[in-house]
Amino acid sequence: MFVVGVSDHIMIAHSLRGEAFGPAQRLHGATYEVRAEISAPTLDENGIVADIGLLRTVLRETLAPLDLQNLDDLPRFAGENTTTEFLCHWVHTALTRRLGARPEAGLRVTLVESPNAWAAYEAPMLLKEA
Repeated sequence: MFVVGVSDHIMIAHSLRGEAFGPAQRLHGATYEVRAEISAPTLDENGIVADIGLLRTVLRETLAPLDLQNLDDLPRFAGENTTTEFLCHWVHTALTRRLGARPEAGLRVTLVESPNAWAAYEAPMLLKEA
């Protein structure tokens, strides 16, 4: 399997609902390194998995509306518990919509909150019906 990836970062604020989150139920900040990796079993006619420049641009555009925001205040996340896992899935879906479906390719989105803690979501690049 061939893999190409890029990374960026965002700084957000949010609170999490549920006793499992202890003090994180209160408003707090997080700085995430966000990694996006596309995998494919073969290279395209240019000998690449994906255009790294395009992937980097699309990742930045996807993250920009979240950067330096309180996620609790964003209508798109109303009623959602914006856990790291939830955000991985949200970024995966947004990137797939922007890049287009590639059923033969996989996309892995990882959010690293610290050197000791991260979450990831990995799935084929499929567009779901709205």
